[in-house]
Amino acid sequence: ELEAFSYSVSHDLRAPLVRIDGFSQLLLDCHADQLDDEARHYLNRIRSSVMLMSELIDDLLDLSRVTRSEMEIREINLSGVAEEIVRALRESEPQRRVEVVIQPELKARGDARLLARALDNLFNNAWKFTAKKSPAKIEFGMMARASVPVFFIRDNGAGFNNDYAAQLFAPFRRLHSSKEFPGNGIGLATVQRIIHRHGGKIWAEGKVNQGAVFYFTVQPKEK
Repeated sequence: ELEAFSYSVSHDLRAPLVRIDGFSQLLLDCHADQLDDEARHYLNRIRSSVMLMSELIDDLLDLSRVTRSEMEIREINLSGVAEEIVRALRESEPQRRVEVVIQPELKARGDARLLARALDNLFNNAWKFTAKKSPAKIEFGMMARASVPVFFIRDNGAGFNNDYAAQLFAPFRRLHSSKEFPGNGIGLATVQRIIHRHGGKIWAEGKVNQGAVFYFTVQPKEK
């Protein structure tokens, strides 16, 4: 059923979106002299919504692939992965000044591709929700809790009401409006599935306007 759903999403739903976008663009290109500013505005709104829907489809497909993909377990330097992610974030927004502290030589056993995806989502979230904070700070580290290492990503951004922390990982559930911060509520659901596939747990703590911290463990079973 999941395979059939993925096929339907990637083909049957995407095709009409392509047509909507194509015809909207044709109207803008071929009939611009017949359109007033309001009409052009509405057509651009249509194209923007099509793009948003296409991104949502991509995220849904990504969520299904995370559940089904084969895993190759090996030791991974999470600190190195985090540094690469932060480097890309800085290049995407060079005007921002964000202090990022990454504890060196943090290592875990797992699937390199999936764990990189999880860290990418978590760092992108921290980067996004510190956008209105000055100075902004993001920290990646590890603390010992019993015999299981607990990794964390902490930021001093918008935070959230801790009473609703469990809702963060449900698909399409967001604690901030899209006008405040862009997103569709799929990223953290993807992260949770990746961590669960590694036999770990993930949870979060936050305070409104005082930042958030995401904790996770990784305990993959060897084949």
